[in-house]
Formats: sequence, structure tokens, C-alpha cells
Amino acid sequence: MTNIDLRCIESGTPAAVLMENAGTAVAEHIIKTEGDIGGKNVVILAGPGNNGGDGLVAARYLHARKADVSLFLFGKQRENDANLNAARERGMRIVEMTGEEDLATFSSIVLTSDILIDALLGTGNKRPLGGLIKKSLELVKSIREGGKPIHIFAVDEPTGLNADTGDVDEACLYADETITLAAPKVGLYHLPGAERVGRITVVDIGIPEKFFNDIAVEVNTREKVRQLLPKRPLVSSKGTFGKVLVIAGSKNYIGAAFLACSGAMRTGAGLVTLATAASLHPILASMAPEVTHLPLPESEPGIISPEAVKTILEEVKKYDSLLIGCGLGQSMSVKDFVKTLLLENSPDLPVTVIDADGLNALAEVPEWWRRIQCNGILTPHPGEMARLTGRTVEEIQHNRLDVAKASADTWKKTVILKGAYTVIASPGAASAIHPAANPGLASAGTGDVLAGAIAGFLAQGAKAYSAAVCGVYIHAEAGEMVKSITGDAGMIASDLLPKLPIVINKVKKLMDQGGERQCC
Repeated sequence: MTNIDLRCIESGTPAAVLMENAGTAVAEHIIKTEGDIGGKNVVILAGPGNNGGDGLVAARYLHARKADVSLFLFGKQRENDANLNAARERGMRIVEMTGEEDLATFSSIVLTSDILIDALLGTGNKRPLGGLIKKSLELVKSIREGGKPIHIFAVDEPTGLNADTGDVDEACLYADETITLAAPKVGLYHLPGAERVGRITVVDIGIPEKFFNDIAVEVNTREKVRQLLPKRPLVSSKGTFGKVLVIAGSKNYIGAAFLACSGAMRTGAGLVTLATAASLHPILASMAPEVTHLPLPESEPGIISPEAVKTILEEVKKYDSLLIGCGLGQSMSVKDFVKTLLLENSPDLPVTVIDADGLNALAEVPEWWRRIQCNGILTPHPGEMARLTGRTVEEIQHNRLDVAKASADTWKKTVILKGAYTVIASPGAASAIHPAANPGLASAGTGDVLAGAIAGFLAQGAKAYSAAVCGVYIHAEAGEMVKSITGDAGMIASDLLPKLPIVINKVKKLMDQGGERQCC
């Protein structure tokens, strides 16, 4: 991001203009979020660099809206700084933090604050925090933990968070919202930093779009998804919108098959067929009457037999996409079935979504990816990714983007690494981060709905990466819709199903209001 700033400045946009734009955008967003800020106590922590300068500009605008602004200056400020002089001229309370004796004043004012803006250090800082900055942040944390409700906004990133890696200093604040400038930074979506950024909002500071063309990581936005959603012509039939074959379910996981099929139907697939163990079909037929059925041979009641490969190959050419794995179980019989179908017969398969127990079966085969020739999407959660790659879950969570990109390139498949801030990676092409985390989605079956949704978009003609981007966004927004009603506890997978088409409709009808930059 620093290089983009420099290129923009070199092209003729003064640095002072970018700073004015940034500080103004920060202030305007805070006013939009907080409403009338007249009389509210606002504390701004301003460092010596550009991040602090952004904070000084924001201070001027908030003060003009009748906020009671207190500025705490850390480090040596620029000589004759115009923004600092403007703050002085307006009679704002300004405290220069020069020694530990200033901490008592700092603490007393923070105790009366309603809003705190962290504009201390920006993306250029990679060093551990120390001195008065560290002690001041620790005081804020202590005051907040003591029960004082302070709404914390971070400018660009919380101080102490590495914008590239997501590593954090122990003194880094837990912001309620991070107002990131021009484009989101990758580190905001990496753990452990992702736990400290709160809601992420991207604001425009006037850098022309052309300077972002070389950035290979996109943010999954409504406008992006609107462009990728499959078209729905008025003159059509169920064949127009594609056919999905879902291989899912077992005696212990009957519901997974229902959820996966429903996810495909609710995202617009014209026809969905469920292939599962023959003895399960009477149960599932009553659960989802819209689904057609392909009963498969069983090795025991409720468990698919390896002999089912022949049945699948006789029928699969009729379908536009295939989903395999949801709730299949991990019996030897099922593993043999999955391995035989995917590793020995993949040239005969349509574009394929491999989820859950499909991934677990593949993970047992060394260099399994060399034997799968069909186009496909893999949807692992961190535990499944650990089994597929031989890494630990901790390694994967610490470097989610790079792991997903490297895996996509090696496997020659689109990879969706699920979890908070889901990553979508395509081999040799762009990657995307979905900028949301919803604890309500951490419940059984939500992944089956996602896999079904993606298969539904594939059947309608979306390319693998596009289907992945659309599926992740629609699924996540459905989760947000449910969360807005129920909160983040008690959400169940079937709650998402009726919300999927509603979200799709909203994406088609509403303009993207966030002004969000789609790369980072």
C-alpha cells in the first residue's frame, strides 16, 4: 500500500491532499456510525507520521461537528504542521505525551471518553511497541476491561498489528471498527490480528483505480458478486439452469444430504438429483420432495458401496455439476468408493465440488491431486486442509491466504479455505478474501449448504472461481441475515436455506453502498 501511495503522489496528487481526504473520510464515517456527536467526548491518539496526520484532520472535522475532542500527541511532530496548527487555533485540548507523568492526565480523560480513535502508527510500523505508546494502549485496555464503554476506531489498522502478516503486539487494542484507507490490508484478515480489527470499513481517499490493477488479492463484495451471478433469461426451462448430481449422506449423517441438495436448489439450479445409499432414499424423499433420486448400492444399510461407481458413471454425463462428500462418513467402503470415482474416473466427471468426507478420503492418498483430471473446487475447513497438506491447523490459520494460494497452484483446483474471513484461491489467478466472520456459522451443516450453493452456481454455467466467489458471498450474507434476527448463537444450517434466494435478489437489485475497494 505504501508503494501505491508513493506512485499516486509521484503522478501529481499531493501527499497533503491524500491526508486531507483520509482524515475527512475517517471523520465522516464516524459521524455516520455514531450519529449526532455533539457533546461527545472523543479522544484521538496521534502518532508522528501520516497515520497521526490523518487523525489530526479527523480531529478538525469532528470538532467542527461540536464533539469535545482531546488530542494526545506521541513522538516528535512535524515542524509547523498545518493540521496541528489548525487544531491549536480551534482551542482543542492537546496533550503532548513526553513522559510517564502525562499518563495520569491521559487516564483521567480516557475514563470520560465516549469514542477513542487510534491514529498512532500505520502500515509502515513493523517494530514491537514500547515506551509511552505501549503504556498508553495498555491503560486503554485496562480501562475498557474495567467496564468503561468506549467505542474504539482504528485508522487503517490497530496500532501494533502487522498489516502484512496479521501478527500483533500484546498491547494492540481490540478495535470495534477499523477504518482502512483506500484498500484493505491482508493482515487485517489473518489471525491473530483478525480478532482485533472489529468491523472493517474501506474508505476512498482519492487514489485512482489504475494504481490497484496489479494487486492480486480481491475482497469479496456485493458489486463483485453481482457481476458474476449467472444470468436468468425469461424464456427458460429447468434445463436452462442446469442439473446438479449430489453424492451425499450416510446412516449417521442423513441431514447433510438434505442440506446440500437444498443449497443447490435455493441458489437456482434447475434440477437436483441425490445419489445416496438406497435405504436412505425413503427418508430423504420425504424431506425434500423437489429432489430427484438415484439410489446407490450399499455395503451395509445406509453406507454406499464401492460398486456404486458404476451406477454414477452411467448417469453422470447427464449433469452439469457434481458435488461429493457431504455426510458420506469415513467407512472403508465409502473411502474406496470416493477414491475409485475421483482418482480413476475423473475424466468422465463434470466440474466437481469436493467437500467434507470426499476431502478426508483424498487426504489418505499421497499426491492425490496428480490423479484428478476434472475441473473442480475443494472446500476444506482448517482441519481438513491440515490433513490434505500435512501442515498443522495452527500453521494454516496463521497464514491462510498463502496456504490457500499455494494449494490451489499445486492442486490445479479452486480452493475455498473456510472459516472466519474465508479465502478463495484459483490456480495461477486472483484470490479473494471474504471480509466477514460470523460465529453463528460455526455449526453443523452450514458447510453442506455452502457446498450445495456452489454446485448450484456451477450448474447454471458459472466458472469455478466465479461459482466459489458467489457461493461464499451469498452463504455468508444469508448468515448475516439470520444473525440480525437471532444473534450469533443458536443459528442452525437450515435457517440459511430460505435466506439464500433473498440475498441473491438483494445483490441483483441494490447498488453497493460501501464504496469498497475490491483488492488489498
